[in-house]
Amino acid sequence: MTIRSLRELKRSLKPLDRVALVLAALYALVWMVRFTGHEPPLAGLVTFIFFLSLGYAIIRIGGWARKRLLWSLRNRLIIAYLFIAVVPVVMLLVLGGLSADILYRQLGGYLLVQDVQEHIEEVADAADVVAAGAGMLDPSVIAGPRSAKSFPTSLETQIAILEDRIPQIEFDLHSDGALLKQESAKNTGRFKGLVQSADTLWIVGEVKHNNALVMARVPVTSTLLARCAPFLGPIQVVMTRPAGASDPSQSVLRLGGGEYFAYAPKIETRLRKLGSASSWFDFQVDGISKMSSRLEDAKSHALSESPVFLSYSARVRSLNSHLFTSLGDLGDIYIQLFFAVLLVFIVLEAGSLVIGVVLTRTITRSVGDLYVATQYVRAGDFSHRIRVERADQLGALGESFNAMSSSIDSLVEEQRKRQRLENEVSIAQEVQSQLFPRNLPVIAGIQLGAYCKPARGVSGDYYDFLPLGSTRLGIALADISGKGISAALLMASVQAALRSQLLLNPDAATSAAEVVSRINRHLYLNTSEDRFATFFFAIYDSATRILRYTNAGHCAPMLINGEKLQRLETGGIVVGVFEDAEYEEGVVEVAPDSVLVVYSDGLIEPENVYGEEFGTSRLENVALRNRRSGADAMVASLLVAAEEWAGTAEQADDMTVIVSRLGQASKTVSSDESSSFDSTRLI
Repeated sequence: MTIRSLRELKRSLKPLDRVALVLAALYALVWMVRFTGHEPPLAGLVTFIFFLSLGYAIIRIGGWARKRLLWSLRNRLIIAYLFIAVVPVVMLLVLGGLSADILYRQLGGYLLVQDVQEHIEEVADAADVVAAGAGMLDPSVIAGPRSAKSFPTSLETQIAILEDRIPQIEFDLHSDGALLKQESAKNTGRFKGLVQSADTLWIVGEVKHNNALVMARVPVTSTLLARCAPFLGPIQVVMTRPAGASDPSQSVLRLGGGEYFAYAPKIETRLRKLGSASSWFDFQVDGISKMSSRLEDAKSHALSESPVFLSYSARVRSLNSHLFTSLGDLGDIYIQLFFAVLLVFIVLEAGSLVIGVVLTRTITRSVGDLYVATQYVRAGDFSHRIRVERADQLGALGESFNAMSSSIDSLVEEQRKRQRLENEVSIAQEVQSQLFPRNLPVIAGIQLGAYCKPARGVSGDYYDFLPLGSTRLGIALADISGKGISAALLMASVQAALRSQLLLNPDAATSAAEVVSRINRHLYLNTSEDRFATFFFAIYDSATRILRYTNAGHCAPMLINGEKLQRLETGGIVVGVFEDAEYEEGVVEVAPDSVLVVYSDGLIEPENVYGEEFGTSRLENVALRNRRSGADAMVASLLVAAEEWAGTAEQADDMTVIVSRLGQASKTVSSDESSSFDSTRLI
């Protein structure tokens, strides 16, 4: 690397890169100190931070590789062929190795367990022989206490023969029969298996014949293990009992969903060693098997289930001799044939990789021509054409590019049209903003706040405050079906109809139900059948503190006084559906310091990441918590709570909310309270 390259590398390093290099140097220093036999201070912290910096370095190197190495399509395709041709081969080899490992472990464990089972059967057969002989004797001959080595004369010969054939076997003609009470022995009257008693593992067979009950047992010792599966290497047996809370965790075995404590020393072969490998394929196989056994309690002599674990080591060649028993010496030939076929397979895969790289060159040449053509288009030259030389898919791609470049002028024109449409929508939004009250009316005893946030530039929601004299105020909120320009036009129609009714003759507006009925007829006569609106209209008189309202299918507004919340639901169906729809009027006497909250469904329908809506109950909780705030501040609190619940800037529906503080007799709102609403938080 030249000095110039080093300087360029230094200039390309970011501050975090330099920090990572310093941490790598500190970690190397820690290792140097550890090499001398000392533990430096803060070594653990340095190691942790080093691995963090190592992860950062991997990300940086990956980004550099992606930028430099993968920019070229040729390199991308070569790497793709590596993943297609090489990675599957490696995965197959790994899968084959894992399969062979599982097979040999299972085979070794199976052979070892089978050999132990043969010893168990041998002891059980010995108990059968003695029990058959004892069953033919007079019960008085075998009755009464008897030492372990004292047997009736007629049985001594049989027992002596069995003791010569099975070393260390013991017989008991006065067993308590507890083993025959196990589930496995109830139907047969014969028990055979492993029993852990007094820190000793026994191979036990217990048989009842007529009135004679005989138990034969052999201790599992190193000598016995040495006779088991001689083709295996060292064998170990671990006795266990169910783990308790006081047992040290390092001695607890966690296998098969259970926890067991190795309470006794391991039983293992002493002189048996694992033979050396006969070839490169003759790997060492280590395995473990589990056998069921009965655990005898030292005090109560009660029996419970607790397994023993048998571990072993073996060579692949010795296991193959049992796996291919029927083939004999032909087993090695089949294995060699398998590896020969594997080698041919790898050679074929390598050839496929070379062919893929050659084909890649033809692809990248065509892509290079396309790249050059895109540079002409980028510069604004739409007259450049690609020379098509092949009648294949790449040639068709070149023809498609030529056709695309010839149609770019039409695309540019389409973009201009779209820009004009966006400008028109922006103008429509500005015009619609003039339809909402620009200055809220000032009436003694009433404090007002409202805000509408459209979902698509223009809104289908409409709210209004209409002064009806010195003490009366009309409050309206409508939610037009649909969104966008069509809903905004219908919203303007509702605004015009409502204001023409009330502002020209405010004294005529005495019934909220009558006003809603006229709006319903207006929409029915001037819109199509599929257009309608929810509508809430109320007339509040600050002198009498009487609120008259009609709810036409709208979200029920909340009237809050202290901790009490009342829903305003009296009214009828949505407006614009039936010409002769009838509407009822609700009358409420407003308590002092009450708050009226009117909102559209866009305020309660935002969903969080789990698809759960904000809902009316959460809106009520927010309203109750902020009931003492100013009207504008309460509006902001409700909108912010809904947006924070959704957690995204994307808005599915128009959000409109009106807050009216009612029953504030002759209270003048301060400038601080009236200006507390910050609309920038909602944009």
